Amino acid sequence: MEAECRVLSIQSHVVRGYVGNRAATFPLQVLGFEIDALNSVQFSNHTGYAHWKGQVLNSDELHELYEGLKLNNVNKYDYVLTGYTRDKSFLASVVDIVRELKQQNSKLVYVCDPVMGDKWNGEGSMYVPEDLLPVYKEKVVPVADIITPNQFEAELLSGRKIHSEEEALVVMDVLHAMGPDTVVITSSDLPSSRGSDYLIALGSQRTRNPDGSVVTERIRMEMHKVDAVFVGTGDLFAAMLLAWTHKHPNNLKVACEKTVSAMHHVLQRTIKCAKAQAAGGLKPRPAQLELRIVQSKKDIENPEIVVQATVL
Repeated sequence: MEAECRVLSIQSHVVRGYVGNRAATFPLQVLGFEIDALNSVQFSNHTGYAHWKGQVLNSDELHELYEGLKLNNVNKYDYVLTGYTRDKSFLASVVDIVRELKQQNSKLVYVCDPVMGDKWNGEGSMYVPEDLLPVYKEKVVPVADIITPNQFEAELLSGRKIHSEEEALVVMDVLHAMGPDTVVITSSDLPSSRGSDYLIALGSQRTRNPDGSVVTERIRMEMHKVDAVFVGTGDLFAAMLLAWTHKHPNNLKVACEKTVSAMHHVLQRTIKCAKAQAAGGLKPRPAQLELRIVQSKKDIENPEIVVQATVL
């Protein structure tokens, strides 16, 4: 029997829907991981709805919860996973926790989705306070092992713009130099040879040989776009990349193919169900576009590979 693998997931929580910890917990459990979920915010629903209510955790509250785990000597982890955070002191406290956990377990892997913003119609904008960017650059990324920024976030972190695949590879090298061995740009607005219906994602992984030499594997994936706005896809992506890089530690191509293919199946099921609920050709509402994660259990466990990665 495989040894228990435990993840501390510090992300947002919603009562209704699938973002943050709600998007990450079930897929990771299905894939055999034990999850301890710590909520950075707790909202009634995600902010894509017209209304939401809830609380944002501060660093003192985070420390209190972590202290409880420590007092009981159950703060033993193989992975830390982080996503959406709104408060810079909270984010700095997360780094303190990661450092402490890495001192306990030198093999601990920190997977960070640096959720800061995105591009709409070619224009990028941040949807978290701007004072989080220096904390990510100076404190978070240097202790991270795997990061999953979108193109806009990769540009923010590296201080460089991406207009071509070559520039994206340079940006990933800049991010490697900051700390992480695995960098996946989860979405970009780079043109695809397959047409405007396709979205390009890029990945780069550095592995160290016993003799100290470093090998870098780079991959590109072209995914069919789905014409809808989903919330929680980044959280689901980061969780599944954690799982599949654990199962295929030195094969970024296979880990990304399984991650992206599972995403494809979840999104196709979600849009199909949403359109059926909306009926009459109406545009589905946010509540109808909540990710169908539970219904996609088999696709998460054993995804049929529908997106092939190209090794660059």
